[in-house]
Amino acid sequence: MSKQYYIYILTNKYNTVLYTGVTNDLARRVEEHKRGMYKGFTQKYNVNKLVYMEVYSTIYEAIAREKQIKAGSRQKKIDLVNSINPEWKDLLAE
Repeated sequence: MSKQYYIYILTNKYNTVLYTGVTNDLARRVEEHKRGMYKGFTQKYNVNKLVYMEVYSTIYEAIAREKQIKAGSRQKKIDLVNSINPEWKDLLAE
């Protein structure tokens, strides 16, 4: 069984803040964000709703895609979310 890696975009309940990250355990990582386990951006802005994700087979691909998304404009991130989740529902709550 091969490992999977995820890039993800989180937002807050008002969909005003966007955060992009990478992990090998999406459910665990989002739960850490929801609990505010680490001080920083996501805790400060209560960013804990998963609205977008992509799956990769290597960490190198995932990190490269994360960097590409982070380098893009806010509008490009919004367009990505809208492409798979136009209602901006929490994908882990589904």
